[in-house]
Amino acid sequence: MVGKLASFSSVALLAFAGLAAMQDAKPVAPTTFKVDDVHSSAFFRVQHLGAGQFWGRFNKMDGSFTLADDASKVAFDITVAVDSVDTAEPKLDAHLKSPDFFNAAEFPSMTFKSKSAKKTSGNMWDVVGDFTMHGVTKEVTAQIEITGMADMGMGSRAGAEAIFTVKRSDFGMNYGVEKGSLGNSVRVLVNLEGVAAK
Repeated sequence: MVGKLASFSSVALLAFAGLAAMQDAKPVAPTTFKVDDVHSSAFFRVQHLGAGQFWGRFNKMDGSFTLADDASKVAFDITVAVDSVDTAEPKLDAHLKSPDFFNAAEFPSMTFKSKSAKKTSGNMWDVVGDFTMHGVTKEVTAQIEITGMADMGMGSRAGAEAIFTVKRSDFGMNYGVEKGSLGNSVRVLVNLEGVAAK
């Protein structure tokens, strides 16, 4: 009985290892995906009045990203429309679009353009790039998870989720920083889904 259990355990471990290898499989050749705006969005989080974490989002995105085994071929070029900021409160949205914050009239978009990528483990990558917001460009490192790749009859698709943190004051967005009514550190989470370019 013990021998049978040991044999079963070995088979189960081998099967699990095989499944894990399949899940971590990546395309050998570089593949470029155009952002599907309907299924992509960007979120931000900032502390409010020294208490809770306030969340907002941007609804309109454009750009592309390239995935590959070769890290030198991995690339992200993403544009977010500032005017699409959405907090579910119209008055607050209007304030965020004003010169106090994003100044959407003068700076209508935010961009991230990658410069290098390094695989850290499994489906995780560290991607270094230039992030431009409010007319200022700073280098940031985004932790990016490749969430999936599949073709279910609507084109070959891939998903990626990026997280990074910036300081608003580094981009000249100082409203509420001095008095501490709004945090200076902002967590950014970007969810991407793209369709393979033809």
